[in-house]
Amino acid sequence: MKKKSFLFITAIVFIAVTFISCTQPVDPDQIPGQDDQEQQEPEKLEALTGTVLVTDNWVWDSKPAIVIEVSNPNKVDVTEVVSVAITTDLKKAVTTVEQSVEVPASGTKKVTISTEEDLEPGFYKARCMVGKKAVRSFFFGISPYEVVSEPDMQPDFDEYWTNAKACLPELVEGETVTLTEVTTKSNDKSKVYLVKMQSAPNSPDGEPVIVRGFYVEPQDGEKHPVIMHFFGWDDRGGSVTVPSGGSGTYAEFYLSTRGQYNNNRPAAFEKTEEWIAEYGEWVPDDPCEYASIMKPNDKYNWFGFNFGDKDGFYYRGAFLDCVQAVRFMASRSTSDMNNLFAEGSSQGGALSYACAALSDYPFTAIACNVAFLGDYPDYFNIVSWPGDTAKANKGSMTDEEMYAFLSYYDTKNLATKISCAVLASSGLQDGTCPPHTNFAAFNNLNTEDKEMIIDPEMGHSYPAGWSTKQSNFFKERIK
Repeated sequence: MKKKSFLFITAIVFIAVTFISCTQPVDPDQIPGQDDQEQQEPEKLEALTGTVLVTDNWVWDSKPAIVIEVSNPNKVDVTEVVSVAITTDLKKAVTTVEQSVEVPASGTKKVTISTEEDLEPGFYKARCMVGKKAVRSFFFGISPYEVVSEPDMQPDFDEYWTNAKACLPELVEGETVTLTEVTTKSNDKSKVYLVKMQSAPNSPDGEPVIVRGFYVEPQDGEKHPVIMHFFGWDDRGGSVTVPSGGSGTYAEFYLSTRGQYNNNRPAAFEKTEEWIAEYGEWVPDDPCEYASIMKPNDKYNWFGFNFGDKDGFYYRGAFLDCVQAVRFMASRSTSDMNNLFAEGSSQGGALSYACAALSDYPFTAIACNVAFLGDYPDYFNIVSWPGDTAKANKGSMTDEEMYAFLSYYDTKNLATKISCAVLASSGLQDGTCPPHTNFAAFNNLNTEDKEMIIDPEMGHSYPAGWSTKQSNFFKERIK
């Protein structure tokens, strides 16, 4: 009986102790494995992302105001550092600006990055980061209309070009210039002709160089405003487009400077099925003469052709070709030379500047989109080409001598001779003809009637609506 009582009492004590232990706080240090359960690693956060917004066309007066929209994909608020490293377009470090930003969970927040100090007029590169993640690198401008690219023409600049123009042959129809109608492109309002004419030789004792172009002549017997069309760099891709007669509003000339386009496309004028379908039975009288002036190993290295030779450099001849084309237009009875216009992009923009500066006839207006050949000393340090070509062909010339040579063909120097109205454009992200090279010429123009279209995200291309803008710019200035 006593044994049963002892067992009963022991059971009661055990139950009581168990109950008490279950209702009292437990020291986690006394429970094996509990530390691993309670102190788990925090959930890994995803990196924040950013988008640089285009504000103020990325052009500011003195300080940038770069707006970055930071996105947080996490379910908790996150604080991150946003940074912008700024260098000049000549790759010189300026400053790095950092700003801490708290972004709400699953949300976004905009942050504006600026500099403490004013920046000098010019073009700069911004490298934007959110934390360690690269967001975007882009170029922006500070007071671009105040960028100074001092003219560096040589003392004999004017004399040089006067003597160069004296090398142009006199244009005599049937002898030094011939016209062949492209009947499949002519219409009742305008006829289209292939023009073959002599231009300046590539050396003082050389023969005249043959250049070609397409001429659109109105057929109403009245005088019409003249438009010169100049082409960009020819990489010999594709065939040459023959213009149609059009509306008969303008007398037009589409020039192929020496060695380019109409002057190196024999295949384009062969009577293939594609050619006949596009142009009919017409072919030039001398298709075999459509040969490049380049040596076989030069390919389309126009910038390196006779580099260093002031009497034979490619752009001396190309600029003179443009002057000769204007002289041809002046010889036509339907050309109103009191309303003379020119347009072109890239190389064609440079040719427009050169023609307006050197022509015997004053221009009314020109339109130069992302123009080439501006401010060589800076140009060669901003991007690699065509500076690498120049340096590879300069021979024994020092850099100083090379830049003195190139100064005769620099649009910033030619611009000082231009007083007509000018429409120009520049893409801030242009890696071929950077904005500095465009403004080098534009800011040296000798006219107040000028307009620059700046496209913040554009590279080497056309700004939206360029064709319409150019057309209206010309129409508004017809006398």
